[in-house]
Amino acid sequence: MLTTSRLDIADARTIIAAATAKAQEIGVPMCIAIADDSGNLVAFERMDGGKVTSITIAIDKAYTAAAAKKATHEYGTASQPGAPAYGINSAIGGRLMVVGGGLPILVNGAVVGAIGISSGTPAQDLEVAQAGVDGFKG
Repeated sequence: MLTTSRLDIADARTIIAAATAKAQEIGVPMCIAIADDSGNLVAFERMDGGKVTSITIAIDKAYTAAAAKKATHEYGTASQPGAPAYGINSAIGGRLMVVGGGLPILVNGAVVGAIGISSGTPAQDLEVAQAGVDGFKG
């Protein structure tokens, strides 16, 4: 039997608050998704002005980061034509995201969940995601 740890709703609220503060600081309203260790959605917030088209993207970034146990931007180079993971972005029904903004959240080296951010540039999404991770004191 396995014993696992995962984010709960209180954790998700803390992470969302930290990400929201960073998004406000940089002036970009974001869609913020928090997933548990299996990639299932725990919480979601679309800030006022966050793009409607970014809802699914943020959720899928969190899903990818949790389920694959790696940052979404790490797939970027590997998924280009001629690279070893070319076409991986069409895997699992197209849910696998290959652009910045999805980060796993670790406690004692184990993935307990993930954050997915969308509405800015990939660099802005990653910056806000990192702020959310940094705001978690798991």
